[in-house]
Amino acid sequence: MLNFFKSKTTSFLGIDIGTNSIKLVELESVGGRPRLVTYGMVEIESSIARNSESADNASDNQNIAGALAALLKKTSARSRSAVAALPNFSVFSSVISLPKLGDKQIAEAVQWEAKKFVPMPIENVVLDWKILNEVALDEEQKELTDAERAERELQKQKIAQADQNSNLAKCKTVAQILLTAAPRRLVERYVAIFKLAGISLLSLETESFALARSLVGNEEGAILIADVGALTTDVTVVKRGVPVFSRSINVGGSTVTRAIADSLGVSTDRAEQFKRDTGVASSAGAASGGGVTSVIQTSFAPVISEMKYTLDLQQRAGSSVEKILLTGGSAFLSSLPSYVATSLNVKVFIGNPWARVSYPKDLGAVLEQIAPRMGVAIGLAMREIE
Repeated sequence: MLNFFKSKTTSFLGIDIGTNSIKLVELESVGGRPRLVTYGMVEIESSIARNSESADNASDNQNIAGALAALLKKTSARSRSAVAALPNFSVFSSVISLPKLGDKQIAEAVQWEAKKFVPMPIENVVLDWKILNEVALDEEQKELTDAERAERELQKQKIAQADQNSNLAKCKTVAQILLTAAPRRLVERYVAIFKLAGISLLSLETESFALARSLVGNEEGAILIADVGALTTDVTVVKRGVPVFSRSINVGGSTVTRAIADSLGVSTDRAEQFKRDTGVASSAGAASGGGVTSVIQTSFAPVISEMKYTLDLQQRAGSSVEKILLTGGSAFLSSLPSYVATSLNVKVFIGNPWARVSYPKDLGAVLEQIAPRMGVAIGLAMREIE
């Protein structure tokens, strides 16, 4: 995997450290469009997001940094500036709306909001916020429930009490703000790992934002992204390119494989092969095929239930989901798109994170094969060039 283009154009790395692998994508901007420079993947187990308090952190950090350095060399990546992703389950995030005010006032309001939803002391998290867009107050009000309108009024009162000159009654525009909080120890680990690997870490963001950027872009309407990984599945609703709802459940490809192994009394390698050959909705006539299909469907049932809950929640809020995009290492499970579509009565597609990236045509087949695993890394690299 070598550099495909020679150019002096500044390029950026998107690095996704997962539980079973590290994915790297380097993109550059050519004519305003992302272009592939190089890419790569290395299999390595990591508990970075789930075990930030471990006494073995130093050793684990060295292993991950070593794998990263080796991946940089193998791919001949020329950039050493990167954006990395924090797993959704480790980050607390919310999109809030506040009256359009000065930075100081918004910062104070963000602190109040953070104390509501962050289930740990504020001093133990790294808090960040970003204004996503501004909308007319009357348009924003249309999408609020009665409870949300009451909450918004309370926010205004608190800000007014803090600043008598705010004159909120005259506000005609609200700012939609992404509020995020990540455990401080986790952020410190990422910084340490990238420093050891000789990489400049430009920023950290959640996987859901990276996927929204690579899979959805500027599409209007509500879209549900189901990121089916090895250990977890993240269900995210994206509206106007912004993740507004995200949940993570402990069911993934490895969960299904273990269930098959336990059910049939076979090794995990054998179970993995059964899973790939049979799929979630196989019509195979063999008895073993039928048994495997039943185990897969039972194991995957919590994911279907979570997606149904999310669809119902959006429906009640008056914002129906238009389609579901599947991504992640287990998205290519045979018959999964049709099974999900039939179960939920919604159009389902395998997401294509390469859709807005230019690359050599002869790589098309290879890139399509690995696309579900590279969505986060591609979205991360896009952040700095769009």
